[in-house]
Amino acid sequence: MIQLKIDNIEILVPEGTTLLKAAATAGITIPAMCYNETVINHASCMVCAVKNNITGEFLPSCEVKVQQGMNISSNSEEVVEFRKDALELLLSDHVGDCEAPCRISCPAFMDIPQMNRLIAIGNFAKALEVVKEEIALPLILGYICSAPCESACRRKQMEGAVSICQLKKYTALEDSKIANHYLPEKSLKINKEIAVIGAGMAGLTAAFHLLKLGYSCTVFDKNKKAGGALLKLTEVELPKGILDTEIEILQQFGVEFRLNSKVETEQLKNDFDAVILASGENSKESGIEFSETGYTTNQKGIFACGSVISPVKMAVKVVAQGKAAAYAVHSFLSGNLLQTKLFNSRFGKLREEEITTYLKESKPGERNEPSNGNQFGFNKEEAIAEAKRCLRCDCRKSHSCKLRIYANDYKANQLKFKFASRKSITKHFQQEKLVYEAEKCIKCGLCIEILAKNKDLTGLTYIGRGFDMHIAVPFDKSLQQAIANAADECIKTCPTAALSAFSGEDEFKINEVCE
Repeated sequence: MIQLKIDNIEILVPEGTTLLKAAATAGITIPAMCYNETVINHASCMVCAVKNNITGEFLPSCEVKVQQGMNISSNSEEVVEFRKDALELLLSDHVGDCEAPCRISCPAFMDIPQMNRLIAIGNFAKALEVVKEEIALPLILGYICSAPCESACRRKQMEGAVSICQLKKYTALEDSKIANHYLPEKSLKINKEIAVIGAGMAGLTAAFHLLKLGYSCTVFDKNKKAGGALLKLTEVELPKGILDTEIEILQQFGVEFRLNSKVETEQLKNDFDAVILASGENSKESGIEFSETGYTTNQKGIFACGSVISPVKMAVKVVAQGKAAAYAVHSFLSGNLLQTKLFNSRFGKLREEEITTYLKESKPGERNEPSNGNQFGFNKEEAIAEAKRCLRCDCRKSHSCKLRIYANDYKANQLKFKFASRKSITKHFQQEKLVYEAEKCIKCGLCIEILAKNKDLTGLTYIGRGFDMHIAVPFDKSLQQAIANAADECIKTCPTAALSAFSGEDEFKINEVCE
């Protein structure tokens, strides 16, 4: 048995044990990007580095074996900085988007690519579920959203952006035609009641997300009808029946409305566990000061969103603020920290030579417009045809990519070691099973070893040397010939989205890939 110290913890492990496994026996977690215990390990990324306090060396813990009397640091400031540098070097020639530009540009962060894919196969009900994960009022937004997502859509470089807003509207219109509207699953009930003052878009959105989180919610408004500023819109801008349907859906979901009701914030503060002010820009709240960043106020338990803080002209921003305020309340009452946005790699506009690559997964053609006019929206065939124009810019493994997860954990800067010019993106397909994107590869060699282990006759190999080295199919064979037997294992083992499922389903959870 070998005795050593890791982070001043005395450890006794068998000879031949790696530092990575030795640390695990003491409950110490070390990040491991290019390690897989089922195949030969190449220790290439150095994200698992630890420091030998005796020699001063940084060692790849996934490969180096324990030695008698070792004294190792796994979480010192020096080690953390070393790992961060290793991640930033990996990111320096990484070309890919974690999230599609359309989703990043949506203030409510709606998963637009996933919605598009579901509409493209005719699964409109599931598409609405995706929409309502982030958007409380998709039917209303289908009419009045200014669609900043479409300005960011890469298809705009070609024949015109995908008509995202009309597609969102279509899913909501289909749901509006049935009596039993889709209602999202609520989290486990929390015995706390929240008051929302103001039944405009911000207040209605906040109420929706609070209910989804498990709270009870009552919306107060001085007017006889819910809707706030929406009530001032013309029939052409927003048909009155659309607002009525959204209110009906919220009532079915559990929102209690107390309309034609003037209330005092101080009284509600005593009667409810938290209060959200969403009463519009004309509201005057005596003694309350608003924060423009955290949706909080100078009074404990009172939150604010929408134009009561400062005028908001973009409807989808109002919806985003209502959601953010709901989560601020949840953080306050539950003690959970607010989630921050994950690290997001991005590479900008497509080059001319990349357009052809991206069109491989899309339907060619001009942007479709509703034949009956924008007011009525797409019919079924038009919606499917337009959704198929999506270029599928999002990462297929956005939830399980170790490079993204660790870059987020270590607050890595993608631009620190950036090359003068990036590589051009390529995509190679194995029928409808697997996609290989070489510009996301970190050259760990795991796929090479997996294919050799599974006796794939062609397999993959290293091509070139130095900075030009990359993994490719040898002898000008096809990807189908290279990965005949072990596609699923390659997809699961690949630490990035270099090898991913053609379907785009990110099957593996963060806790499964980072244990």
